[in-house]
Amino acid sequence: MARTADYVRKTKETDISLHLNLDGTGSSSINTGIGFFDHMLDGFARHGLFDLKVNVAGDLAVDCHHTIEDTGIVLGNAIKEAVGDKKGIRRYGSCILPMDETLVLCAVDLSGRPYLGWDAEFATEKIGDMATEMLKEFFYAVSYSAAMNLHIKVLSGGNSHHVAEAMFKSFSKALDMAVS
Repeated sequence: MARTADYVRKTKETDISLHLNLDGTGSSSINTGIGFFDHMLDGFARHGLFDLKVNVAGDLAVDCHHTIEDTGIVLGNAIKEAVGDKKGIRRYGSCILPMDETLVLCAVDLSGRPYLGWDAEFATEKIGDMATEMLKEFFYAVSYSAAMNLHIKVLSGGNSHHVAEAMFKSFSKALDMAVS
């Protein structure tokens, strides 16, 4: 049985369509209008071996908040739908991922109980056109929409780009383990 989900969300601020295949090859087609966020979602797909298609039209003239948070909501809902009844999966997954000077821990429990544990600081307020404070908002939205326990902890920080990238990649590896 295919573990896929197609999800659409239209609000006053965003119009999002997303396709997720948990048993993919890591291919992606992503357009959120935020270059750095696209880069992070591509890394999520590639390193988790998920196929991911995301198209977002958001109110970027205001800022990046609605686009990133709503994409997190949609991705979380798609994960929950694609996992289905969860029979036969590991349920738990974790990864400690190094990226140069940075070391990030991510642990996932597909328990049906949403929670985000977050311990991270950033050296900069923005990475490209993306506010670093939106990283927590994104992962919060994913965790609550997917009804998962998600813990992300920066064990050793440094360059903001490296920290964010290590977060997305460790999350993808932990999720891949949990859904296997």
